[in-house]
Amino acid sequence: MDDPENNNSPLAAAPLAYDNKGFLHSPDGRVLRILAEYMEPLTRFRRERIQDTVVFFGSARFNSHSAAQNQLELLEKPGSRALAPPDQQEKVRLARAGLEMARYYEDARRLAYMLTKWSMAVPSKRHRFVVTTGGGPGIMEAANLGAWEAGGKTIGLNIRLPYEQMPNRYITPSLNFEFHYFFMRKYWFAYLAKALVIFPGGFGTMDELFEILTLAQTEKLAKRIFVVIYGRDYWDSIINMDAFVEKGTISRQDKDLYRMADTPEEAFEILRDGLTRFHLNVPHHPEKAPEITKTRG
Repeated sequence: MDDPENNNSPLAAAPLAYDNKGFLHSPDGRVLRILAEYMEPLTRFRRERIQDTVVFFGSARFNSHSAAQNQLELLEKPGSRALAPPDQQEKVRLARAGLEMARYYEDARRLAYMLTKWSMAVPSKRHRFVVTTGGGPGIMEAANLGAWEAGGKTIGLNIRLPYEQMPNRYITPSLNFEFHYFFMRKYWFAYLAKALVIFPGGFGTMDELFEILTLAQTEKLAKRIFVVIYGRDYWDSIINMDAFVEKGTISRQDKDLYRMADTPEEAFEILRDGLTRFHLNVPHHPEKAPEITKTRG
């Protein structure tokens, strides 16, 4: 071992604490990583003058009608007389279901377009009711696409997963986010939201739906968030809301926390009327930061 007293070489400079990647990625640096997933998005929302959002949730597995049609045609192989093997038959079944559910992709696209066109005409120094999604494929892509086609800004709050989920190409580049922590992503979904539109989906969609309904039911939010559940046929076959009331697990008034819609036009009217009544026709005091989701204590 070299004797420090006989070594004239200067000691290498220690890394600055805020630039020490070993520390920042360690368990002890977790609090700083969490704080970064709060402050960095807030900085960008301020810079991009985002006032508030309308969040679209739904399945990541739905395709556009044309893509779903092409997939089914490839699997069915017209002209073949031989019966497909069992695993292929299951793929065909899922492709047929995918074609049926593709209408929700097109409906989300249409609704996001209508909402964005309307919101862009709202007199404001900031961007109001910006279409926001989880940033991935399916319904998320459809909503970002509709907003993009309308010429508006649109937000994607992606999450880093073990399997790669790339952000869809219709997100406004400066509003493309990627989170490590699910709870910080959820925070930003609720932070600026004035409304949620819940398209057919799976576990993740149901998680987001019931989380917001619970916050509204327990009056944890001091603002009115509109929840529009889209697609009666699908949701009535998945969730029996009336059973909650019959069994006494929710009150009948709790069903007023959401509205159902079956067409983009119906959903748009609900959103436009509610957003106008509760978030436009009220006194507004400009702040330097985006309007936050105030809590009751």
